[in-house]
Amino acid sequence: MIQIDKNILSNDLSPYLKQHKDNPVHWQKWSAESLQFAKQNKMPILLSIGYASCHWCHVMAHESFEDLETAKIMNQLFVNIKVDREERPDLDFIFQSSFQLFNQTGGGWPLTMFLDENGVPFMGGTYFPKNAKHNLPSFKEILQKVSNAYKDQKENIVNQKDLIIKNLDLKKNSVFKQDLEPILEISLDHLDPVKGGYKGAPKFPTFNLFETLLYFYNKNNDTKYLKPVEKIMKQLCSKGIYDHVEGGIARYTVDENWIIPHFEKMLYDNVQFVSLLSKYCKINLDNYFKEKLEQTIDFLKKNFLNKEGFLGSAYDADSEGKEGKYYIYSYSEIKDLENIEKYFEIKPEGNWENKIILVEKEKATQEILKKLLQIRMKRKKPFFDDKTQLDLNCLMISALITANEILPNKNYLKLAEEFFVKIEKKYIKNKIYHSYSKDIVFIEDYAFLINAINDLSDKTMNFKYRELAKRLSQEAIDKFFLEDKNIFQKNPKNNEDIFLRPIDIGDNTIPNGNAIMLINLVKLGMMDYAKKLAESLNGYLNIYKNHMMTTIRALDFFNNISSGKNCNEQGCKLDV
Repeated sequence: MIQIDKNILSNDLSPYLKQHKDNPVHWQKWSAESLQFAKQNKMPILLSIGYASCHWCHVMAHESFEDLETAKIMNQLFVNIKVDREERPDLDFIFQSSFQLFNQTGGGWPLTMFLDENGVPFMGGTYFPKNAKHNLPSFKEILQKVSNAYKDQKENIVNQKDLIIKNLDLKKNSVFKQDLEPILEISLDHLDPVKGGYKGAPKFPTFNLFETLLYFYNKNNDTKYLKPVEKIMKQLCSKGIYDHVEGGIARYTVDENWIIPHFEKMLYDNVQFVSLLSKYCKINLDNYFKEKLEQTIDFLKKNFLNKEGFLGSAYDADSEGKEGKYYIYSYSEIKDLENIEKYFEIKPEGNWENKIILVEKEKATQEILKKLLQIRMKRKKPFFDDKTQLDLNCLMISALITANEILPNKNYLKLAEEFFVKIEKKYIKNKIYHSYSKDIVFIEDYAFLINAINDLSDKTMNFKYRELAKRLSQEAIDKFFLEDKNIFQKNPKNNEDIFLRPIDIGDNTIPNGNAIMLINLVKLGMMDYAKKLAESLNGYLNIYKNHMMTTIRALDFFNNISSGKNCNEQGCKLDV
């Protein structure tokens, strides 16, 4: 029996939901029971989506969800549902898409969506302040206006379901094959040739794009594809986005110079950083980049392992109630360290809020780094979201296999195999699932698991891996492949708790699951399904090209294999 008059999050396993267990808001989980209650009582739903290490999620929680007056309004007017985006990326995908449809702009977190009694969105936003500021109305004002609009226009709002579904449904044309490099080259025009990455701020390390550029450089040796990768790798390794003391990178920087990070450290960023850096080190043999690679892997091994021996999800941006406190320094703390100004850009006034974010001038000595770490360790570490996500742990296996080619003496291949043994025992021999609930799984979990197994097969020449990968690929086809659209759905076909079938064809925080599945199917020789999927992705690519960098790489791989050329995932040699 649903308990709609109380907060039910106290017993949840999600660190993010647990953060909200003491809110006076009567938070519910996304469930058949909570959705049914809204429908039976004809109440609108307030859906709040975030994650445990999200800075602005914390801000909105402190300002509004912990406020008794705000909570009272929420409890009276809405069924309030809290979702961890890392536990339910399918919900996040659908409602972020809805936000973009309504607002014609990119989304983010916290995501605040208002749904009708049937679970269909009719308006939304991201962060709303407690009091009106920055040209944003107060959250309490928003709540009341949305409630009034729902009462006054309820029939119109409920009846717009079909229109919303139509507008959210992906468009596709009949293009089955097309030139791919011209599409990729359009992206080059949007890159900053001086500072690296896309032009302007904020700066995200869009790994999917740079992986694809590196693929095409390996394919045809054209330096126009390599130069942007060289620029981004230098920036990511030397500027403030990189943690020079412990290793690893932050989520993004708020400035265009890669100096001022949004301090949260996400597993998905750092795993992809390891992957891209490893592939770049095959081209650039400079020990500087190898050292950054080793430092980041060491950081993940030391700081991201949870009690089960898997990698957790993220470190918070905040500690002791302040953003970035763990990572920044005062001038007085470090000015007397010998030769500190030789290695880092140090000024008395600092470079962010009178504090110093370390920006590298040249590679610091281990002695300097040790002293900087000693200062840092006196502070409280940021909160660690320790939940295991299967797809990201599988991404790490593939990244370690590539890193082993650069640093074979570090036995990263052995570490990758050890990770896989754990995954095999927990998931493959029992049930494959994404995070906490054994009933929730996504195509990305299968895609990256199969990809990791293929990588192990390639490196170890163990035949059992290939057979396992083929079995799991068929299982993925049975669970996720839509025969009427020739595409993999994001969640299983039998999942019916969302108003729309989620079909994801774009890169997001990780490479697109459909693109990775295309690579998997090609490598396994399952060409009938690979052809269907490739033709479908070509149709989407012609419309949504800016968001499909991994798909461009996957389609090129498919095209070249189909033509009998000598290829691997790093690139296809045209002279064969």
